[in-house]
Amino acid sequence: MSRPEQTADPGADPTTGVTDGPEPVEGSEPTETSPGEAPPRRRRWRRVVLISLLVLVLVGAGGVVAGGLYLRSVESDIERVDAFQGVPEESRPQPVVTGAMNIMILGSDSRDPEKTSGSRTDTIILAHLPKDRSSVQLISIPRDTWVAVPKSKDGNHGGRDAKVNAAYAWGGVPLMVQTVESFTKVRVDHVALIDFAGFKEIIDALGGVDINSEKSFTSIHPPFRTFKQGVQRMNGEAALDYSRQRKQFADGDFARIRHQQQVIRAIIDKVSSGGIITNPGKLNSFLQATSGSVSVDKGLSLLDMATQLRDIRGGNMMFLTSPTKGTGQVGSESVVFADTTRVKSFYEAVRRDSVSEIVSAGKK
Repeated sequence: MSRPEQTADPGADPTTGVTDGPEPVEGSEPTETSPGEAPPRRRRWRRVVLISLLVLVLVGAGGVVAGGLYLRSVESDIERVDAFQGVPEESRPQPVVTGAMNIMILGSDSRDPEKTSGSRTDTIILAHLPKDRSSVQLISIPRDTWVAVPKSKDGNHGGRDAKVNAAYAWGGVPLMVQTVESFTKVRVDHVALIDFAGFKEIIDALGGVDINSEKSFTSIHPPFRTFKQGVQRMNGEAALDYSRQRKQFADGDFARIRHQQQVIRAIIDKVSSGGIITNPGKLNSFLQATSGSVSVDKGLSLLDMATQLRDIRGGNMMFLTSPTKGTGQVGSESVVFADTTRVKSFYEAVRRDSVSEIVSAGKK
């Protein structure tokens, strides 16, 4: 099956992909293709499918249990990583509440114009799933947070303070698990890795998403789009561009985190309200193939997650940011300093699965 021919809001400026306000846009149905269709086109659709699944299942839209048979067939082709290889069990935090779950989502943006290295993670989210599965708290840890990074398995790196995302460059997913667990004292139960650049195809397949910009500003990347203050419909390219912007904002990378959170929430709201989940035909089209853009740990079952999160929607998701004191310099590096006092109480609430305390501490 090919990806939908409609790739953006029909009323959008063809140069910017942005319209002044939300117009109802339905994602068009995929059309049949000939057996000889070009492989790159199929690969793009596979990327859409798996990242869609990850959004649906890990970020909280839920409801895909109706597509269980499709999900089983897709799940068998997902790349698996040994996320906990070499992580000493004796050094790991122990679970406090049976049934609660914490998933570390590591995201990169492989097409970010500012990207200078492919070895560090751009986005670190700790998703807390309470025991009763009535909500999801998604906690962004700024990538420049200055933390203690344990020694890497080869002994050549770590064992000192550094930016949290350096752990991935030095020791891959296992060292990232160790670093986040050491910083938060929260046990990481599962890990997922995604390429957020693939969200472009998701958004275009949905016919665009509605984003509420906090102010008017111009992108620093070609074609230098202007984003107006207020709600506007964005196609995939525009939304991805919006999610990358930070230099026009006084709080820099914190603005980038807010923009990423807005785009993720907009995707979830569009998927959960657009009839895809409840329409077998659309769901069938949405879950056709596999993708190399998503990896999960060996023990994570997307079907189980879909079943457990079937009642989650945008309204019972909370986006939070790990407590910080702001930014500063360590030597030549610009870093984010954690508010160690608030960090301790905040993540203690996560460990105890106290949702009210997590939300309260996250808003201070």
